[in-house]
Amino acid sequence: MTRLVLFDVDGTLVNTHRAGSRSVREALLHVYGRTGPIDRYDFHGRTDPQIVRELMRMAGLADPEIDRGMDRLWDIYLARLEEELAAGAPPEVLPGVTELLDALHRNGDDLVALLTGNIEPGAALKLGAADLWHRFDFGAYGSDHERRDRLPAIAVERARTATGLEFSGRNVVIIGDTPFDVRCGRELGVWAVAVATGKHSEAELEAAGANVVLGNLADTGRALEAIAAGSGAVEPGG
Repeated sequence: MTRLVLFDVDGTLVNTHRAGSRSVREALLHVYGRTGPIDRYDFHGRTDPQIVRELMRMAGLADPEIDRGMDRLWDIYLARLEEELAAGAPPEVLPGVTELLDALHRNGDDLVALLTGNIEPGAALKLGAADLWHRFDFGAYGSDHERRDRLPAIAVERARTATGLEFSGRNVVIIGDTPFDVRCGRELGVWAVAVATGKHSEAELEAAGANVVLGNLADTGRALEAIAAGSGAVEPGG
């Protein structure tokens, strides 16, 4: 049985010790001359472009001005992120992640990919620093769409292109640590496995509608059972 298993990055696979938020701050200051209320803003579960837009709107900028600075901002952000990851503590791979990815690859049936609000090169830097980037077949990223709820459909289309299989409903599994992860695939009826390894508690993730909530991914057998719990069959695509 083939499933499409989509992992979030920050708080689910790795903890980068706030390297991303520090890099966003530096880029915002350089491009827009302000950060907005960044110290009380919740980055978790949002796409990178959404974070920038919301912060700059709160700082008083209109969308056309925000849009004009975006390309330059990402260049600065990525340069700063690379410096942060090289200079600081390496990203922490969260409990059970490596073992679970090993098990999924050993099984050989599942397509393992990313679904993250990070822009693609940012995800590559973070996961590359943790020696995880090569573990994923492809991804859907914040650089594909500013709205996180549009990313599952992008991932499904990329999976169809890669395999010729049609993935839908509970054959698509999203694994993440925020209510945004849980809810983003609701329109597609995907299976949502939430892990309380970020800032949200198990109770909050259950209330958001997760099908299964785990404290972490340390118990590989339990994690595999959670992934498989909602699955049916997939048919070859036309």
